[in-house]
Amino acid sequence: MKKIAAIILAAGKGKRMNSKDINKVVVSLGDKQMILHTVDRLKELLICPIIVVVGFAKESVIKALDGEVVFAEQSKRLGTAHAVLCGLKKLPQNIQTVLVLNGDDSAFYTKEIIVKLINTHLDKKASLSFLTIHINNPFGLGRVIRDNSGKVLGIVEEKDATRSERQIKEINSACYVFSFPFLKKYIKRVKKSPVSGEYYLTRLVDLAIKNNEKVETIKGGKIPWRGINTIEELKEAERLFLSRRGASWE
Repeated sequence: MKKIAAIILAAGKGKRMNSKDINKVVVSLGDKQMILHTVDRLKELLICPIIVVVGFAKESVIKALDGEVVFAEQSKRLGTAHAVLCGLKKLPQNIQTVLVLNGDDSAFYTKEIIVKLINTHLDKKASLSFLTIHINNPFGLGRVIRDNSGKVLGIVEEKDATRSERQIKEINSACYVFSFPFLKKYIKRVKKSPVSGEYYLTRLVDLAIKNNEKVETIKGGKIPWRGINTIEELKEAERLFLSRRGASWE
């Protein structure tokens, strides 16, 4: 895919994984390290360059991907928007479209899902597009808020959601496609969270809507998917990953 780059976020510490010397993205999922599933899929799609943002236990990630990708370092973990900003510095200026993925859950995305997200983004001439999925138990995840016509109004995090919003099962899975000009224009406008002191990538959805930029989504339905932050979630992810071949998506 011409003039399309990818940024994989792999700098987080994953505190609840209790790992001191390896990053969680190099833990095996199925037959290989989870981040390799993502890198191999992007290479199959001829997406280049692939930027991997490293931070915690960066040596473990660099060792796993040596020679396969371009690395950008997030020396201070200041959130996902800050991580993307670190990755942008490594992108050539002829890039038009940027795919952004998390290193700890993107192994679940099929080639077809990624292609559909990118093609929808390009066909609709969107500024920002993202994948949504349905989770039976969405506790702790950002809910996608829509109006009666289905237009995205925003993403509400668990702690900020009303009782009715918490009943929504459509969540943001943090798989985005951005136009490069949009990303360069707005990434530095993301404000720091007063609670965590971090800069969140989801705030770009709010900025896009506020500034009448075009936002698109594709619905992945109930695909096997699991963000991994604990040993228990890793075990669940392994089970889901091994069962994913029989899954369908909308």
